[in-house]
Amino acid sequence: MNTENKWRKSSTSVANGSCVELAYDGAVRDSKNPTGPVLAVDVSAFVDAVKSLASR
Repeated sequence: MNTENKWRKSSTSVANGSCVELAYDGAVRDSKNPTGPVLAVDVSAFVDAVKSLASR
């Protein structure tokens, strides 16, 4: 996994930082702990899962 990821936070993230950031190579991290652990995911599957949960 690339340690020089370009991280993106949702434009709808809350001001207190309770969100995750997603990198283009499929890494996910807690935005409040940017030097903490990183989870590798399939980006398409992750985005689809988030969208399906948001529509409930």
